[in-house]
Amino acid sequence: MTRSTDDLDRMISEALDAEDREIFGELGEEPGYFAQAFALFRGKLAWVMWVIYITNIVAAGIAIWAAWKMFQTTDPVMTMRWGILIMVSIFVGLFMKSTLGYQLLSNRVLREIKRLELQLARGQARETV
Repeated sequence: MTRSTDDLDRMISEALDAEDREIFGELGEEPGYFAQAFALFRGKLAWVMWVIYITNIVAAGIAIWAAWKMFQTTDPVMTMRWGILIMVSIFVGLFMKSTLGYQLLSNRVLREIKRLELQLARGQARETV
């Protein structure tokens, strides 16, 4: 985090009353990278993430197999064909990894939106009392 983000977090924490600090303390810090990555494979979209992950593994396997075949052939046309298969497999793998990354980012944004909703709901509850 940058220095200004740390300062902003500190100012927000100081603005909260003791009860709010206790509630947000129970929520804890943002989970680490690996905890977030493994969380992709649970929940409503878990099956989609598994399909993407398996597709990524298959694409990597095809790329390795095609590279093996490409280096065994002596025909230039076949070398190009195997090379194209390698490129396509790598592109499929990169696309799948980027999809997982976007889902990871979406989960982080949703987590922060839920925190904001909680703060707003608590603020409205105080105003009505």
